[in-house]
Amino acid sequence: MSDITILVIEDDPAIRQGLVDVLEYAGYKTLEAADGHAGMNLALKSNYRLLLLDLVMPGPSGFEILQALKKKRPGQAVIILSARGEENDRVRGLTTGADDYVVKPFSMKELLARVDAVLRRTCERTAPADQRPLPGGRVDFKESIIDFTDGRREQLSERENELLKYLLDSQGRIVSCEEILRHLWGLDPDRTETRTIDMHIMHLRTKLGDRDQSLLATVRGKGYRWTA
Repeated sequence: MSDITILVIEDDPAIRQGLVDVLEYAGYKTLEAADGHAGMNLALKSNYRLLLLDLVMPGPSGFEILQALKKKRPGQAVIILSARGEENDRVRGLTTGADDYVVKPFSMKELLARVDAVLRRTCERTAPADQRPLPGGRVDFKESIIDFTDGRREQLSERENELLKYLLDSQGRIVSCEEILRHLWGLDPDRTETRTIDMHIMHLRTKLGDRDQSLLATVRGKGYRWTA
């Protein structure tokens, strides 16, 4: 079975069960919610790679869940599944953050093809080079070492190595503590003290010689950003 988990939020029990069965047969792990309340909770707090989202259901609508994801989990992969095929709904869904919009009824074969395409676009990243330039030096991610042009050398822990790579790949985007815990280390932010991220950031700054946060800045109330 794949390590990829897909969350299904769909209020029609027959459709929901059909989706879960097909996804699990295809090798994916699944989570499911039958209404907007349970869906919102799972969408914001669970660990998953892709969300299949109905628009009209009891409780918060699919659009409301999309809006919440845009604020709390930017970049989350989402495919909307809806009987509403009007252009305005499709445009609204895609501009609110969905990666694809599938109109009901649809074939399961088509859906699996859409799932595969979205996962390839959003989840498969080009592996970064083992060595990357830094201001005043170079980091070797394979060896977990920073070599500076003045001869100084710093050994990175496994967590520091992963964190620095993730921040460099974010290309100036603000990265929240919750995103780091959930997407980088596979931890539940609600059960893990975000202080652990603060400590790793502090150690990383010390090894980078970044006393004035000119490389790795704190964005108060939001997270961290690589600014070099």
